[in-house]
Amino acid sequence: MRQVLLLNATYEPLTTLSLHRAVVLVLREKAEVVHHDGRGAMLRSATMTLLVPSVIRLRRYVRIPYRSRIPLTRAALMRRDNYRCAYCGQRAETIDHIVPRSRGGQHTWENCVASCAACNHKKADKLLEELGWTLRVTPAVPRGAHWRLIGAQFDGDPQWAPYLNEWAA
Repeated sequence: MRQVLLLNATYEPLTTLSLHRAVVLVLREKAEVVHHDGRGAMLRSATMTLLVPSVIRLRRYVRIPYRSRIPLTRAALMRRDNYRCAYCGQRAETIDHIVPRSRGGQHTWENCVASCAACNHKKADKLLEELGWTLRVTPAVPRGAHWRLIGAQFDGDPQWAPYLNEWAA
């Protein structure tokens, strides 16, 4: 299903929507099209023709509570670590807690990393010091409003870049 970027009235990225939901918002005049699909695709009905939107903007401002907190999800963690194992650099498939939860480790951005299955199995419930391992990169909480989009099937449409880069900080 094709996704459409939804912006707040202030052009702040909010989330992604299905094409169907985006068209409904535009037709009900709750949103306006900011950018059309680059391929020139069109939607046709018996009475109207509409260019497929790529980016839409709400006409009224919507306040976002807890805007500074970015939820820890598998998709966001993998994206933060670039799908690379924090221990060996190979392709990551799993999530590992640096300080295992069985030893009091928390499920936080600073304690979770992407890991390949082999390293995750070798590490098990041990501490890094016990194995003599080091992390390639120190894990941190991602920053920027665009991180909220990761959990909403963000597909990286290049047409979205100008709207996401303005809010990435």
